[in-house]
Amino acid sequence: MSRLKPFILPAILVLGFVTFFATGLHNFLSFEALTTHYGALRLYVENQLFFAALIFALSYVGAVAFSLPIASLLTLAGGALFGWLAAPLIIISATIGAALVFLAAKTVLAELLAARAGPFLKKLEAGFQDNAFQYLLALRLIPVAPFWVVNIVPALVGMRLPSYMAATALGIIPGTAVYVSVARGFDHVLRQGQTPDLSTLSDPQVILPLIALGVLALVPIIVKKWRQKQASQTTGG
Repeated sequence: MSRLKPFILPAILVLGFVTFFATGLHNFLSFEALTTHYGALRLYVENQLFFAALIFALSYVGAVAFSLPIASLLTLAGGALFGWLAAPLIIISATIGAALVFLAAKTVLAELLAARAGPFLKKLEAGFQDNAFQYLLALRLIPVAPFWVVNIVPALVGMRLPSYMAATALGIIPGTAVYVSVARGFDHVLRQGQTPDLSTLSDPQVILPLIALGVLALVPIIVKKWRQKQASQTTGG
């Protein structure tokens, strides 16, 4: 059993990912399906708020842990159905799901995940070695790399789990707040059986503040590099 223990969590995560696509679930989870069933979902949330929130949170943990491409859909659906309650549910659930991937990446999946990350791993590795917390915080604020890649690279370069979870939770707060804020306006549209206009999510007024926060998070790293460069030039001179 001790030999099998390192394989348990990675096996569960891989099985969940494969099952999601093998069973065709990805064909049913869409904005069109949300529009079709929104009335029933809204009624369930109103009558069974606790269980609805629990199901939503567990679904979000699973989506992140299994690296499923439905996190944006769940975030917007949660914002429409739960309002601002969705924000803490998403932040906590996404952090837990990301932590599970982090733990799996430290086991027998390390080499496989490193290969899957490909060029991203080399590009991000140096940044994590300079200041792991600040760098991860910036990557959470500015999604320049796929979420699942940012979940595993810190584990592969030796970042500690508590720092990883703290940076993840803090980093996804602004983006989650923006998505939930936009999604709250989708409720009226979905009640009428219409598919919401997602183009608002790419509006500069939405994107630019998040980029600014990400750049701000990188300032300590940039300053550190500049000081090291100045010091080396002074020593060399």
